[in-house]
Amino acid sequence: MATVYDIDFGGRLPALEAQEVSVDFGPREVVKDVSMAIPANGVVALVGASGCGKTTLLKCFNRMNDLNPEAEVRGRVLFRGQDVYDPAVDPMEVRRRIGMVFQTPNPFPQSTFENVAFGPKVSRMEGDLFQTVEDALRKAALWDEVSDRLHEPALRLSSGQQQRLCIARALAVGPEVLLMDEPASELDPQATQRVEELIHDLREEFAIVLVTHNLQQAARVSDYTAFLDNGVLVEYGPTEAVFTNPREPSTEAFITGRFA
Repeated sequence: MATVYDIDFGGRLPALEAQEVSVDFGPREVVKDVSMAIPANGVVALVGASGCGKTTLLKCFNRMNDLNPEAEVRGRVLFRGQDVYDPAVDPMEVRRRIGMVFQTPNPFPQSTFENVAFGPKVSRMEGDLFQTVEDALRKAALWDEVSDRLHEPALRLSSGQQQRLCIARALAVGPEVLLMDEPASELDPQATQRVEELIHDLREEFAIVLVTHNLQQAARVSDYTAFLDNGVLVEYGPTEAVFTNPREPSTEAFITGRFA
């Protein structure tokens, strides 16, 4: 039976809930019976050693593991009370409402405008497309840097700008949740700071789940931290409490660098 962490989210309702979620890759169990809630309008950091299941758990939230034929997901993931793994649920709609930003910036080999416009076009969203693109770029703190070269190739942007472009691309389709898989791990310190500032701003509007190997980053940007060890959710709570007064010895060992 999964450990359930009853956390006071300050009156905010959960945007996502994992209920006894496990993931197997063939005979190997990568995520083991995880239950946790993700609050609306806040940042949850998933931390733990490499290979502990952070990214696999993250991908459960919007069914990205479906794209791996070896993956078998068990348990339930509720989004606004609906199980995203219900056979009647469209995975593409799940991924529109629960967007994802990957570790490596991956803009399409198109213009900056077309990168952001891609999702709204595919989804046949109504409204002014230019305004949708502008709004997404503004939310991603990129508009002022690219407004005069929207139709130039996105691959000409710096790596930090490309990552914020990918965030804008995710925002353009109107998600409620953003999943971020080490979004700053390949960026220089200045670009990392810009992404962290952006996460801080976006928390007011979105639920954000952030996988990071950088404990200092988790402490800076997250409201809540979940520590995973070998696929098990060991501890989950307010970030300050997890970092300064962890309940579990293994959490303390990891936070203080004595994790083996």
